[in-house]
Amino acid sequence: MYIDPAEQAGFFVFIPTMLRDNRKDYESKKVAIQGIKGSFHEVAACRYFSQCQLEIVECETFEEIISSLCNRKADYGVMAIENTVAGTILRNYELLRDNPVKIIGEEYLRIKQNLLSLPGQQLKDINQVHSHHMAISQCRDFFKQYPWIKLVESVDTAQSAKEIRLNNLKGFGAIAGEMAAEIYQLEVLASGIETNKRNYTRFLIIANSDLNEKNTYNNEDFYKITKASLCFSLPHSKGSLAGVLTILADNGMNLTKIQSLPIIGKEFQYFFIVDVTFENYSNYQKGLTVISKQVIDLQILGEYAHSIKSLENIHN
Repeated sequence: MYIDPAEQAGFFVFIPTMLRDNRKDYESKKVAIQGIKGSFHEVAACRYFSQCQLEIVECETFEEIISSLCNRKADYGVMAIENTVAGTILRNYELLRDNPVKIIGEEYLRIKQNLLSLPGQQLKDINQVHSHHMAISQCRDFFKQYPWIKLVESVDTAQSAKEIRLNNLKGFGAIAGEMAAEIYQLEVLASGIETNKRNYTRFLIIANSDLNEKNTYNNEDFYKITKASLCFSLPHSKGSLAGVLTILADNGMNLTKIQSLPIIGKEFQYFFIVDVTFENYSNYQKGLTVISKQVIDLQILGEYAHSIKSLENIHN
């Protein structure tokens, strides 16, 4: 008889269907994204759910993604969490910590920015370029050679592209991805205009916590889990954080990220977000059992497959 190592350790473990079926499910899945169709969030969703039919649920904010999951308007959500140029989106960690959702996967995507316009336009015809403020900041060096072009901030890269098509805006450009160009039938005036070509965003795939189907687990499920995101705070004692990190290492875990955030209402106290990778799920569980006695409010934000291989699109 198989004994769930999570039950032995006393921790709740969320293992989604997506791990067990290797994402091979041709039934339609509702996936909530921040932004509209053609955004980089949709590109990440299509890459992760590459063997599924998707119904995209457009959300204006990350908070709306969480709401869509909690209200059953979406099956899964795609949420950007960090970028190699801009850093971590701290607010999203708070959303994960404070709501009944779990991380079930991740996707790494190279952010390749393009200048889009109506077909037939040339660079000399463009007077204004609209896009999200992050996209504009990533491409400012490109526009230094076109000083007559005014850069205007908007809510979303794909939305800027959509507005050009809907309103037939001649003389306007948008900074967005290639998918947006295809969806809104725009022409790529300049490709790869971002300054830093190693510009990557890590997206988290999230789901409602109560999708847990514990009774159907088998041994193979745990072999597919190779990464976890944990949250905890520490007592004010010398070497407390160092001690926890040592325990993680001693149990075969590699620390890939550590982030501290302030605890609201407790001045100059912090909780820590850590991502760890591992090869042996049982050893990982043993490590959790040990550190649970040394930390405060240990919370597992998600256990999932490490998807660093998706960085192989570096030259795409």
